[in-house]
Parts: sequence; structure tokens; C-alpha cells
Amino acid sequence: MNTSMPRTIFHVDMDAFFVSVEELYDPSLKGKPVVVGGQRDERGVVSAASYAARKFGVHSAMPLRTAAKLCPHAVFVDGHPERYREYSGHVHEILCRFSPQVEMASVDEAYLDMTGTERLHGLPLRSAHRLHETMKSATQLNCSIGIGTSRLIAKVGSAKAKPNGVLWVLPAQEAKFLAPLDVRDIPGVGKVTEKKLHEMGIERVGDLTRLEDRDLEQRFGKWGLALAGKARGEDAGGWFDSEVGEDSDPKSISHEHTYNEDTAELDRLHSTLMRLSEMVGRRLREGGYFARTIQLKFRYKDFTTFTRAHSLEQSTQLDTEIYETVRRLFLQNWKTGTPIRLLGVQASNFEAGPSQIDLLEPSRQQRWQKALQAADHVRDKFGESSIGLATGMKGGFRERTHENPAALPGKKTERKEPG
Repeated sequence: MNTSMPRTIFHVDMDAFFVSVEELYDPSLKGKPVVVGGQRDERGVVSAASYAARKFGVHSAMPLRTAAKLCPHAVFVDGHPERYREYSGHVHEILCRFSPQVEMASVDEAYLDMTGTERLHGLPLRSAHRLHETMKSATQLNCSIGIGTSRLIAKVGSAKAKPNGVLWVLPAQEAKFLAPLDVRDIPGVGKVTEKKLHEMGIERVGDLTRLEDRDLEQRFGKWGLALAGKARGEDAGGWFDSEVGEDSDPKSISHEHTYNEDTAELDRLHSTLMRLSEMVGRRLREGGYFARTIQLKFRYKDFTTFTRAHSLEQSTQLDTEIYETVRRLFLQNWKTGTPIRLLGVQASNFEAGPSQIDLLEPSRQQRWQKALQAADHVRDKFGESSIGLATGMKGGFRERTHENPAALPGKKTERKEPG
């Protein structure tokens, strides 16, 4: 790439994506305060809220019961992850018409490297409006688009363009654009960092640029250097370190379930662990990953939380092997009879294929692999709850709605068979 020519990066963020997809299936929701993620009396958290609900202070990751208090007249929807994955695929397909370099950052947002596409699509603002219109006509969904010379500028720009807008930060105007913004507007700055910066008298991004890089490094380590770069509008630190569209694998895949009422019923706990293992196994097979490390998470009613991990002799993507590992970890660490609030299963330490085949029973693994792949195809067609192993039937619950499923559109999704 010609380094003298500034890059043109788009950040496309679907507006209230989960809510908007739900509105396509139930038009009566339009214009109403809608909360996606569960019912008002459940223990879960908000996955998404309509703009009408956000006016009452409702936001993602907030407890559903808190959302119900803030906005008692809101409509609560369980959420349908399979629908969101389907529409995310449609979004990705449209984005690929505009650039060969597309990276889905989550199920509802993506980066496009539009550098050098002017001859095909026109100047950035023109091509962004074309993309905006194409997205609406093809999916009936609105999006907001930020345009900049870096992913960071594009992402901040799309947030300022919401809802349903386009914002182009011209080259050489990055620092001017960022200067008056709150430090919290910088991607990656959370409550803890924000508090530390405020204690230093830094409230605006422009305040950061007055500090030397070494001062920030002294206070925050490597993150301080990244922070200095971000304040100048550079792609620094975290996921900004790679090129747009560069393949990056997840570090782990996990699913959790919070009970509406604490339980110490062993059959129910085992069923939940089986269902969680199925969900993790399915995502492993979707991504073509084999996990070497399996981790159990459990939380008692007093919120005391434990995690226990086990490294397998050979990596796996089989539900049954994941379940046997977490079941054993649970029985070894659970205070028998103590009610459980939450259970979670995580797979990590990925390998591209099984480290070895069970020499005593190679056919057993292959039979399970084929059976589970057949189950995956049934779920693809009829939904996640359409089929499951008997042990997990009592543990039936909705898949948690979140923005980062294991297999995002454009990522590798081939299912590899052992052997």
C-alpha cells in the first residue's frame, strides 16, 4: 500500500440491531421501549434496548429487573440469537460488495478498508451514502457509518453519527475531532481508567495530548502508550494492532446460565452443564477449533464465584467430552447441597485439529463427531433448541443473546473431522 496516501476506513454499526431484527418479525414493537435479553422478572441482563428505552436509562449489561424499574412500561423480549446470526450474514454479504477487506468486529458491527475504491464507488462520503441506502433496501435495517483514516477514528465517528447517520472525519482533522470528546469516548477506556484519568485532571481527549507519552507509560504501562496513540487518532493497542480483514481467532468460547431461582437439585445442575457443553461444542465445531483446556464456573447464592480448569490429554470439540470434564470438576468442588445461582462452561487453548486420536477407540470419537455434526445441521435448520442430548433436556434454556458468537460472518467456519 502507498504509505503517502491516507487510508480510508469505514466503521459500519447497525442501529439497535437486536431490537431492529425483532421489529421485522413483530412490527408492533416499532417506536416502543423494547428490551431484548429476557423477561422483566428474570435474573439475566439486558442484551439490547431500543432508543425509546434508552431514554429512561436502560442500557446493555444492566440487570433485567433494574431495567423494569427504570422503564416499567417497556416490552421485554427473550431474544433470538439464530435470527441475529442470520441477519449478520446478510449484513456481511452487503459489505463485501463494497470492499474485499471486511472484518466483522461483532455480530452487528464491521470495519471496511475502502482505500483505493474511489474509482469504483466514488469519494468516501458518496460511497458511504450508497452503502447506507443499500443496507436499508436489502435488509430493512438502519446503520450508522463512521469514516476516518484509522479504525479508531471510524469507530468513534459512527458512535457520533448514531442513529442512522454518516460522519466523515477528514484527513489531518483527527486531533481536532477528538479533542473536545470525553475520554470515555475512546474505545477501551472503561470506568476504572476514566476514574484514574479524572484524578489526573484529564477529562477530555485533548487533555491527554498535552501529556508526554512516557508520562502515560509510567502511569499505565503499555496501555498508557496505546492511550497516547489513540488520543492522536491512531490505531494503537488491542484489536487495532492488526489489519482490517486479517484473520484473528478467539481466545476462548464460553456460555453461562443464571437460574431464576437458586437450585441444589443435582439432576438439574447436571442437565444445565450438559446443555452448556452442547452450546460450547457447537461453537467449537462452527469455528473448526479443538480445545485443550475446559473450565467450569459456578456461583453460589451469596455471589461467591469459583472457576476450575482442567487440561485434557487430547484436544476436543465433542460435547460429551466437555461435559464429562466439567461434571467431574463440579462434583469435586461443589459444596454438596449448597444452592447454585450460575453455571458456566468455557473452552480455550485452541488447536487446529485433535492432538491425537484415541488409539483404543478411534471409531468411538468419529461416531460421536458425525452424530454431533448431524445435530448441528438440524439446529441450523430448525433452531438451537430443536435437538439435544438426553442429559441436557432438563437443562433447557435460551441461548444467551450477545454480540460475539464464536463464528462471525467472514471468519473460518469449516467443520474439521478428526483423523
